[in-house]
Formats: sequence, C-alpha cells, structure tokens
Amino acid sequence: MPTPSLLSPPAPPPPALPARAGTARLLARLRGLLGSDGVLGPDQALRVHGHDTTGCERVIVAAVRPADRAQAMAAVRLLLAERIPFYPVSAGRNWGYGTSQPAADGCIVLDLGGLRRVLHFDPELGTVTVEPGVTQADLAGFLAERGAPFLVPVSGAGPQASLLGNALERGYGITPGCDHFAGITNLEVMLPDGSLWGPTLAALGGETIARGFKWGIGPYLDGMFTQGSFGVALAGTIALARRPACVQAMVFQVGDDGLAGAVEGVRECLRRLPGVVGGINLMNRHRVLAMAMPWTRDLAGGDGLIPEETVRREAARRGIAAWNGFGTLYGTARAVAAARAEIRTLLRGRARRLLFVGPAAARRLAWLSHRLPAWLAGGLASKLDLLEGALDLVDGRPSEAALPLCYWRGGARGAPSDPARDGCGLRWYAPLVPMRPDEVRSFAATTAATLRGAGFEPLITLTSLSERCFDATVPLLFDRSDPAESARAACCHRRLLDQGCARGWVPYRVGIDEQAWLAGRLGPAWDLVGRVKAAIDPHGLVAPGRYCPRAPAAG
Repeated sequence: MPTPSLLSPPAPPPPALPARAGTARLLARLRGLLGSDGVLGPDQALRVHGHDTTGCERVIVAAVRPADRAQAMAAVRLLLAERIPFYPVSAGRNWGYGTSQPAADGCIVLDLGGLRRVLHFDPELGTVTVEPGVTQADLAGFLAERGAPFLVPVSGAGPQASLLGNALERGYGITPGCDHFAGITNLEVMLPDGSLWGPTLAALGGETIARGFKWGIGPYLDGMFTQGSFGVALAGTIALARRPACVQAMVFQVGDDGLAGAVEGVRECLRRLPGVVGGINLMNRHRVLAMAMPWTRDLAGGDGLIPEETVRREAARRGIAAWNGFGTLYGTARAVAAARAEIRTLLRGRARRLLFVGPAAARRLAWLSHRLPAWLAGGLASKLDLLEGALDLVDGRPSEAALPLCYWRGGARGAPSDPARDGCGLRWYAPLVPMRPDEVRSFAATTAATLRGAGFEPLITLTSLSERCFDATVPLLFDRSDPAESARAACCHRRLLDQGCARGWVPYRVGIDEQAWLAGRLGPAWDLVGRVKAAIDPHGLVAPGRYCPRAPAAG
C-alpha cells in the first residue's frame, strides 16, 4: 500500500447518514427506560461524544447514558432487538485513540460512565470488583476511606479515566502489575444475544476463588473481550498490588551517545531485580523539555520546529540530558536498600547523576524550591514539580501529571483536564520495540528523523513492559484548529506505522482512525476473529469496526 503524501489535503468530513427509519420512536422508547436525561439526541450526542484529540469525526445517531446496571441491560436488549449498532464506552477518556467516538459511523454511543459502583472488596485477598464507570479517583477515594493498603493501578490518562476501560484496551502503568489486563481476574459481560457471561469458577460455586484466580477452568475467553467487539463488559475484578513499606523512584541521565549502554543497564536491572524494580522509562530531551516549558511560536524556526540548538540550550539550562531515566523500586526498606546498591553497580558507566528519592522527600523538595530566589532555583522548581507528579503515579495515587503534555501545542486547559473538550491535537504512536540496544537506538533515530521531516517535534518515551520489550509512546502534537495540520498529523502517523512494521516495531494498540489500516495488514489472521464475531454477533451490532474488519454488516 503506498504511503500517503505528507502534503495530502485534509480528508473530507464523513458523509451524513440518512435518518434511520423509526429513530424518533426508538429514542422515545429508550427515554421510557432511562428517563429524559439518559438519552441524548444526535446534536447533543455529537457535542458530548463527537470530539477527539486526533481531529477525526464520526456520525453519531444518539447516545444513551444508563444510570445503573439494570438500565444498561435494558437499553442493550432494546438496541439488540431493534438491530441498532451501538458502541460501548466506559468513561470516554481514551485520549489520542478516539476518546468516546465510535470506530464506525452510524452508531449509538452506549455511555457506561454512570455505572460507578464498587461491587465487592476483599481486603484480605486484595481484590476489588468494579463497574465500568469506576475511575482511578473513585477507587482511590474508596481505598482511602477504608484505610486499605493498596495501590490504584493508575495510568497517565488521569484521575477521571476508567479502570476497567483502560484494562480492556490492554493499557499499562509503572506501578507493580504494570500490565493492567494481567491484573483482571474475571469479567462479567453481556453478550450480543442479551445473555450474561461470567466467571467459570463462580458458576461452580467458587465465587471467592474466581476473584483470585485469573484463568478459570476450560478455555480462557476473557481475553476475547479486550480490544474486541464481542460484548459489553458490566463488571470486572482487579487484583490490587499491596502498598509496600517503601516506594522510591530512581532518576538518572544518559549522554548523547549513551542510549545503547543505558538499554543494557535497564535490561539487567529488570532481569536481576524482578518484583522490586517496577517499570523504567527512558525519555529523550525533547519529551522532558515539552513537560518542563511551554511551546511558543517565537521558539520555532522557519520549519515550525524548535531548532536543535535551542532544544539543547534550553535542556542544558534546566539540567535535562539527551536521555532521562525514571524507574521505581517497591518492597521492604531492606529490599529497596539492597536493590539500590545493585542498581548503582549495573548502571555504573552507563548512566550519570543516579538519584533515589521517595514521594515525601520529593514533595518537601518541590515545596522548598518554590521559595528559593529565582537566580538560585534556576530550573530546579519545574524539574521537582515533574518529579513530584510522577511520584504520585508510581505511589498509586491518581494524578493529572501526564496530561499537560496534551496541551503543549494548543488547547485551553479546563478543570478537570479534558484534552478532547479543550481542543488539544494529539495522536499516539505506540509501537513495541525489542529491548536490544542497537535496535532501540535505531528506532529512536529513525522515528525522530521521520517526525522532524514531517514537521513534528520528536517526543519519545520508552517504557519497559518486561526485560524483553519496550513500549514506545510517541505523541504527535499539533494545532487541531488547523485542518491542514490535522491532516499532516494523520499522514505522518500512517507513515510511522508503515515504517515501523517494515522494521518490526509493531503497535500494541491503534485508535479508531487506524482500524482500516490494521485490517489491511493482518490478512488471514482476521478470519477466525470474523468467524467468532459472526457466531455470537451475527448482525454486527456491538462496536462495529473495532478490531474486527471481517464482521457481519451492522443492522
């Protein structure tokens, strides 16, 4: 497939679909089930769900907002009976991948954000069962009220993001149990025939152990409901990580020619200290600088990019290196102390300015830095503010620390932060990269060159998913109010995907705008997915277009 030109004109908006016969009657019946506040007509649904940071657009028929599980099930059964395609969302905070827009035109959005109950909590075994609308902030408050010593499985999407929604997208963080779907021990799902599917062990009478043992008995099917379109998840159980006695972050710096050596050091830390070392990030100077200073037009050169010499100068002024490492240690005080000594040995000669700091110390230092004279503080205050926010996340405390990046090239930040509502332009390129030093170095150089060639700042983070693999998160930040720039971002994103796959750097997830791209590359691999979809959703009503290109036509 040819790569589209980076100068391609903006894509035309999707065509308006003719009104489906009986839509008014259907919405009236839904209002009878959910009340007038539980149903949004086309215009209101578009205002609420029609925005995404990517700038893509979808035709949305309506939106339904059930207030509880019974209403959700009643609404789904009515939509199934009327053969109306619908698209379930949890909290609708899927920034950069679609937010709460459907993958295909002509759907009703099923907004499950009102289902916010914690259904079960086992403080002894450390499991919690939640509905899809339960957010990071909700669970943090629930645990705090009970003095329960567990970490919230946070992500960078912010406190108002859904726990279950992130896990079902196979999202991750850097707390223990960084793979969020790995922490899901069971799901309860409403299938396209209106029936309920649940844990096999619970059906045998083992309700407690069903919450504590992921695999059940017989074929394992829960994974089918991640990055899929086979049903509506109504609840899920999360195995929580217990808050350790000691949590510390390690920060370090790497010079211009030191990336390969740093990757070797990171890999050895993960290999030798499993269970104590959490995730480790490597961020290039562009990425850290974007979090430390605002973008202004007077910084940019004639090509719209910040000149490399300016990036180096501003980074040096703030003490930001070519690559900047951030990792986490969890355990008893003695275990963490022993790990620190081992890490110093493993990173010797591979990193510099290695520092270990805990959340309380970071908060004290940040407080102090804001009270120093400007000439003395230099760039210290902004760096410590970043560190304090990052440590909230590694300490399992929901935070907006990662969201300001979305606003770097545009958007008026509101409260709470909502990059889609606030006009931010963001697309995520998120490929998996083998943890081989030379390959990581090649990935960073190739990706940076492609981004700069297309007029985008090369903001690169590498996050360890294991000792074998990094996930790279590369944001394409742009002015969403400029249609030409939005189209250029889409073309650059597609070029990155094509280029990455040619080199073996494949995405772990894609947004709604890339579903067709994905479908064109998996070939026969989609055949089984399509057959399963046809068997359990023969009319293609649940989330049409989502990770299932060979599904039955909706309706």
